[in-house]
Amino acid sequence: MITIPESVFSAWADKKGPVILATVDALNVPNAIFVTCVREYDKETFVVADNYFNKTRANILAGSVGSLLFITNAGKSYQLKGHIEYHTSGPVFDAMKKWNPAQHPGVAAAAVKVESVFSGGEKLA
Repeated sequence: MITIPESVFSAWADKKGPVILATVDALNVPNAIFVTCVREYDKETFVVADNYFNKTRANILAGSVGSLLFITNAGKSYQLKGHIEYHTSGPVFDAMKKWNPAQHPGVAAAAVKVESVFSGGEKLA
């Protein structure tokens, strides 16, 4: 894991629209979904609420690495890559339940433990 640069958190505060979460299955077939229920957890982790995952959940449980991709209002893109932990209880899950909208089930918290950060083609960390 790395410490995510502060510039990425500033960009996150100015993100536009939904975020893309990409995973791969056991045969390395990619799967990408739009997610809106996602937050920073700490300086190394972003958490996505599993509200309606299907293939994504299966990929995570099979050990998939993943990527979060977002764009700012100024049109600058960022990608956070790392391993994903799946929490159905505990502190990460409890934190997600506090911010996940009540109308969504929030069955688990997918924690992306960031190992590299890019802005466009530039590696930031």
